[in-house]
Amino acid sequence: MERSPGEGPSPSPMDQPSAPSDPTDQPPAAHAKPDPGSGGQPAGPGAAGEALAVLTSFGRRLLVLIPVYLAGAVGLSVGFVLFGLALYLGWRRVRDEKERSLRAARQLLDDEEQLTAKTLYMSHRELPAWVSFPDVEKAEWLNKIVAQVWPFLGQYMEKLLAETVAPAVRGSNPHLQTFTFTRVELGEKPLRIIGVKVHPGQRKEQILLDLNISYVGDVQIDVEVKKYFCKAGVKGMQLHGVLRVILEPLIGDLPFVGAVSMFFIRRPTLDINWTGMTNLLDIPGLSSLSDTMIMDSIAAFLVLPNRLLVPLVPDLQDVAQLRSPLPRGIIRIHLLAARGLSSKDKYVKGLIEGKSDPYALVRLGTQTFCSRVIDEELNPQWGETYEVMVHEVPGQEIEVEVFDKDPDKDDFLGRMKLDVGKVLQASVLDDWFPLQGGQGQVHLRLEWLSLLSDAEKLEQVLQWNWGVSSRPDPPSAAILVVYLDRAQDLPLKKGNKEPNPMVQLSIQDVTQESKAVYSTNCPVWEEAFRFFLQDPQSQELDVQVKDDSRALTLGALTLPLARLLTAPELILDQWFQLSSSGPNSRLYMKLVMRILYLDSSEICFPTVPGCPGAWDVDSENPQRGSSVDAPPRPCHTTPDSQFGTELAGRSFRSHVVREDLNPRWNEVFEVIVTSVPGQELEVEVFDKDLDKDDFLGRCKVRLTTVLNSGFLDEWLTLEDVPSGRLHLRLERLTPRPTAAELEEVLQVNSLIQTQKSAELAAALLSIYMERAEDLPLRKGTKHLSPYATLTVGDSSHKTKTISQTSAPVWDESASFLIRKPHTESLELQVRGEGTGVLGSLSLPLSELLVADQLCLDRWFTLSSGQGQVLLRAQLGILVSQHSGVEAHSHSYSHSSSSLSEEPELSGGPPHITSSAPELRQRLTHVDSPLEAPAGPLGQVKLTLWYYSEERKLVSIVHGCRSLRQNGRDPPDPYVSLLLLPDKNRGTKRRTSQKKRTLSPEFNERFEWELPLDEAQRRKLDVSVKSNSSFMSRERELLGKVQLDLAETDLSQGVARWYDLMDNKDKGSS
Repeated sequence: MERSPGEGPSPSPMDQPSAPSDPTDQPPAAHAKPDPGSGGQPAGPGAAGEALAVLTSFGRRLLVLIPVYLAGAVGLSVGFVLFGLALYLGWRRVRDEKERSLRAARQLLDDEEQLTAKTLYMSHRELPAWVSFPDVEKAEWLNKIVAQVWPFLGQYMEKLLAETVAPAVRGSNPHLQTFTFTRVELGEKPLRIIGVKVHPGQRKEQILLDLNISYVGDVQIDVEVKKYFCKAGVKGMQLHGVLRVILEPLIGDLPFVGAVSMFFIRRPTLDINWTGMTNLLDIPGLSSLSDTMIMDSIAAFLVLPNRLLVPLVPDLQDVAQLRSPLPRGIIRIHLLAARGLSSKDKYVKGLIEGKSDPYALVRLGTQTFCSRVIDEELNPQWGETYEVMVHEVPGQEIEVEVFDKDPDKDDFLGRMKLDVGKVLQASVLDDWFPLQGGQGQVHLRLEWLSLLSDAEKLEQVLQWNWGVSSRPDPPSAAILVVYLDRAQDLPLKKGNKEPNPMVQLSIQDVTQESKAVYSTNCPVWEEAFRFFLQDPQSQELDVQVKDDSRALTLGALTLPLARLLTAPELILDQWFQLSSSGPNSRLYMKLVMRILYLDSSEICFPTVPGCPGAWDVDSENPQRGSSVDAPPRPCHTTPDSQFGTELAGRSFRSHVVREDLNPRWNEVFEVIVTSVPGQELEVEVFDKDLDKDDFLGRCKVRLTTVLNSGFLDEWLTLEDVPSGRLHLRLERLTPRPTAAELEEVLQVNSLIQTQKSAELAAALLSIYMERAEDLPLRKGTKHLSPYATLTVGDSSHKTKTISQTSAPVWDESASFLIRKPHTESLELQVRGEGTGVLGSLSLPLSELLVADQLCLDRWFTLSSGQGQVLLRAQLGILVSQHSGVEAHSHSYSHSSSSLSEEPELSGGPPHITSSAPELRQRLTHVDSPLEAPAGPLGQVKLTLWYYSEERKLVSIVHGCRSLRQNGRDPPDPYVSLLLLPDKNRGTKRRTSQKKRTLSPEFNERFEWELPLDEAQRRKLDVSVKSNSSFMSRERELLGKVQLDLAETDLSQGVARWYDLMDNKDKGSS
């Protein structure tokens, strides 16, 4: 066939474009000239294709006008059309960017060798064999294997999703019962391994590799919920990151590796191209949010501290330890300051240069902390401390980013990164680090805390932490790792349905949750949880097993962490019986505690007594330590006046006052303090939020100011914020060695105690443990290593352990706040390390109340009959000098007092601003000796007064006496108060219930917020009731009294006994 004159030579394959355009735009026949012999007739197929393309383009543009027509038809504003158009354009832009990024990444991977050669100006030659990278090695052979295996991996993924994932999704929710995977294709682009790095010098039983992976694939996964005609899916994605692979343990049999662990050291970067209903996730705003949520899900599965474990041999030991190993260590990060930051704030369109409002983000893996904002400062001082868990060394990095806080978008000021291996090597690293990407430096102090299984180190760590000024949280003394394995025989739901159990684990205000296991009462979780502990001796682990709705509790467990301190290697690995559950319901857990120990030449834990001058308030002899001065040990050679002191390293938190810029807390806190130089009371105010609390200011008071003056009551200006003040009342309570004022102190404490505060202390107990003798030897032991524990109520103190002696000399002191000296007692146990209890002693504090100067100083015989201890117990009554009690106190001589001059500092009650005579007048009417005898139904003792400053009616229910006993057993009384004429729950108050007594003591305080004139129009209905029976909700009325507040003097606050009557009568006093 003869070629027409208009046709040129046939194009070669090299001249064809690699990415041809749409054939509908330029059909091949459109460029051909007509044959001269054909009579000038155009080619039919080409003209038809061009016409079809024009019609298609016109139809698309016509479809755009349909929303405009519909909006006009229904009478909507044109704004809806514009909003929809803007939404579509934003979605189209995000989609185009993702597709462009995918095409560029694919082209880079396809033509990597050519692009690299062009970059190195080496034409199309390959890299020479002598070119290598010392850290990361190329692994093209591994990429070829992955490419060969990739189709079969796709078949496995299709089978896994269809047979495992889809049934799990369908069972998780009734609305997803028709969920299915309609298409699973991994595509033709396999995952590529850019480089491999092997870390030498690690443990001999493991092999550690870092794989730099890059996946730019044409994966396509479609899902459908047929019931709702809902389709969604993924078509193309990018994933880039460093995957760490650990082969351990190495064994002597095939396959030589027991298991493979995989995880990302840092969050990988992810970009997903959505299809179907998930196209909506590409809308601006939702796009970044959806990618963040997906990355959070991946991080919860494959980013440290989470990892994927694949066992290669059956019956592998310590699977839980391999899946969630203990951290390598803890780094305490002190974010101290920054300097020389750049100025980002501009005024008057940039004509005036301001400063910056810097804050810092501190990251290690998935652990992120944000500092407070320092306004208008280029050299900010933060002084904040954070603690992070380190799981992998080397590999993990500490990253600090500094930003300028702005209303719209925060400006970047710089970042620094540091490998945690350098902190491990140095133990303590204190330096200024330059900021990359900006100007300035940031000052960090980094401390590596080792994890020890030695409980003996805990006392040293606690003593050290008491001297560490740390915010926003106190320093930790230990960590707890809980391996949650499984549960058995959990109770069924109503209708004998299988529950969906999950577990909540809580320590104080930190709560973590496990995943939910569906439709089983014998769930297997195999999860690990990690907690920081401030004081393991007093903290508890609370475990709640619940249904996934959180409404049904399947079982509970409360475990004092002190049990771990006596366990071997600080590990408990056992079944735990659940309470409030079935008879055979139990939970299997492994609990591991580790003490956080800073092992550095800079740290010197005090072990020997110092000189007497070490306790001088004005002396300045700081001891170098972690970040603050370390407290010296109390120096004693014989019992003297300088014992019974502790360092005030405690923190308290008030309740939340909602939606108020002028809050009133009315809370009282008490703490024992010593004259350690430099101590400060710091109060920080925050705004409670769901995500992160906002900082509202702080103020500081040097304790020497309060110790010298004895009293402080003033408004303090809040620092680090533009405005705000805080009303603080501080009072030094000096212990007095006389019991004459105890009853008055107890009465005043009941008057000034608020509902939000704990019961106030009435006395201070100081114990000096000198030594013990003749301790018994247990069978099979040649030597003793004794220590002593002192316990009063919920507080305890443990002495040091003296090795290999039956006559230890401890020379230690401890102090306790006493709330009810008449009923509390000191419990002392002498124990041997590994041998159990050697002897015990119970000393009722009532014996101290009748002793001379409230002091006992002698040998005490232990209950075992063998051994005795020499100790001194001194009780001091805490009398307020600003409550009016001193007007009735008996005279005493300061020179005769053998108490320590170390005071107790009490954050005094802020609502006691009335004059002293008011309290004196209240006390003069208390318990008059001319009391009338009780009536036939008994009496109730009440105190009523109106607190005008707070506009509150206050009532204290002290107790009852001579109640009537209707049955064989004494009643279980409680008191109910109702402010008539309202009978709703808003005015109803109720005391706690006392068991089987005719003379209960309550001492509980109640408040009603209402004006005085309204209070005087009310009546207070006081009813004493008892439960009728265990199974009945009925209440037995033991007696009642109605008080007409218009006839009651509410200005005095007098405690009186009121006769109880039946329903028809009113009571009288």
